[in-house]
Amino acid sequence: MALATVNLRALTSWVGIARLFAVVLSCLTFSLVASTGKFGGPSGTWCMFTWCFCFIVTLLVLLLELLELYPMLPLSWDDFTSAFSMLATLMVFTSSVVFPAIFISSPCSSNECARQAVATTASCLCFIAYAVEVGLTRAKPGDISSFLSTVPGLLKVFEAYVACLIFSLLDEYNKESGLLWCVAVYSICFIFTFLIIILTIGRCLAYIPCPLDKILVGYNFLALLMYITATVLWPLYSFRGRGRPSSCGRNCSWDKHLGVTFLTIFNLIAYLVDLVYSSRMVFIRTSS
Repeated sequence: MALATVNLRALTSWVGIARLFAVVLSCLTFSLVASTGKFGGPSGTWCMFTWCFCFIVTLLVLLLELLELYPMLPLSWDDFTSAFSMLATLMVFTSSVVFPAIFISSPCSSNECARQAVATTASCLCFIAYAVEVGLTRAKPGDISSFLSTVPGLLKVFEAYVACLIFSLLDEYNKESGLLWCVAVYSICFIFTFLIIILTIGRCLAYIPCPLDKILVGYNFLALLMYITATVLWPLYSFRGRGRPSSCGRNCSWDKHLGVTFLTIFNLIAYLVDLVYSSRMVFIRTSS
């Protein structure tokens, strides 16, 4: 009976240390929040899911690398870990902002509030740990062996995540044709970006009988043009003749539309940078 090989570098390398910190800090965060019993509602549930999800997946990654079992999985391990670390960075960052904004009230003098404050601090440190992992595993210039660890690959994860945030804020958009077009832009770009991520992790892109790098450049260019139209049309149709209502509360439609406006701009910038980097990777490599 063969014994499993133990690779201690999975824990002692800089990437392994960053993952260990992420495991400990995410566990500490959801444990403190759970002890208060105050994480109800969609926002609290999302934050708790983020910390638990990141804890479980990171622990699983550590165990698979420690026992060197990951080669048995039918996926590109480097692409998977790069995509997950980027996703975890974005999710934990969002939770680190949303949780204190909704659940911590001033003045913070009770024991319960102190635990919430410590949980927020641990969540911020967890975000830093995942960000460090992204920096450590990012592909060096010219290295394209793992697409999702390159700048364009990491931007694909960012674009898909921002699109998900946009979907969570969509409200009262079916009355205007311009807003419906914007929702179509968000949906089409998300679907294609998500497919690129999944096909890359599943090692399926190699079976596409086309020059994939040039197709990605063309897709980024079209997505950029579509997001330019959404960046103009969404605020135009959302705020035309509409000021912010004086009774605008936490779930105010006007605030949600404003959030979608900023997220659309963020994704526009992401697709622009993605296009620039993808073009450089294709045409500089071709010329050399």
